[in-house]
Amino acid sequence: MALLDNAYETVTLEQADDHILRIVLDRPEAANAMNTQMGFDLREIYQSLYMDQEDWRCIILTGRGERAFCAGGDLKERNGMTDETWQRQHALFEQMVMNQMDVPVPIIAAVNGAAYGGGTEMVLAADFAYGSTNAKFALTEVTLGIMPGAAGTQNLPRAVGVRRAKEIILSGKAFGAAEAENWGILNSVHAPEELNDAVLEICRRIAGNAPISIRQAKKSINVATQVDLKNGYMFEIEAYNRMVPTEDRLEGVRAFNEKRKARFTGK
Repeated sequence: MALLDNAYETVTLEQADDHILRIVLDRPEAANAMNTQMGFDLREIYQSLYMDQEDWRCIILTGRGERAFCAGGDLKERNGMTDETWQRQHALFEQMVMNQMDVPVPIIAAVNGAAYGGGTEMVLAADFAYGSTNAKFALTEVTLGIMPGAAGTQNLPRAVGVRRAKEIILSGKAFGAAEAENWGILNSVHAPEELNDAVLEICRRIAGNAPISIRQAKKSINVATQVDLKNGYMFEIEAYNRMVPTEDRLEGVRAFNEKRKARFTGK
């Protein structure tokens, strides 16, 4: 069954353009906060994309409305949870964010409003992010007696550096789109009415490139901070060699020499 044929309770899937999937966190009445059902929905979507990318070449992750991208975990649902229930729910969220990071297709976050707690962590787990001028960020977990638990302590230092990450996480202080761009969390900032077009523009550019090349390059870049330079380069060469026998490699060189736009098929 095609992914778009599925209906989810807390997430809406849309075809944003040719080869571009939009994942919309769709609980605007709760500032798109992540409850247990959203954890199940997102985990299933990301697992499906890991197993079968269908013909999707780029993915946009955003929230419904202009108020919030995602306000983090739903604290109303969590109020009064037993330790066991909390830990079971968090295990689901752990699986969700790991599945997000494992999706072979690039995921671009379009941060349309507040991204607090787990919302910031979902942005950090994306491949990169654009934001609107009214985007706000905070990792407020330490103000609630917990700490970031959706890879925030791992992805934030990789984005902003260890010292800035400590300041953000240990203070729980909120910050805006301009700071997020300056520190490396957002790649660019746009007026709210221009955000969608800006994200679509970069996604169209990505989707127009060779799909196998994009997936292999993403995989190799992700390894760069995990291993030493020599072993990272060996991984890069293995990833590179996967593309030599592809039809897309032949088409790319042929299109260049014929002075036309390449027509990639992902084969």
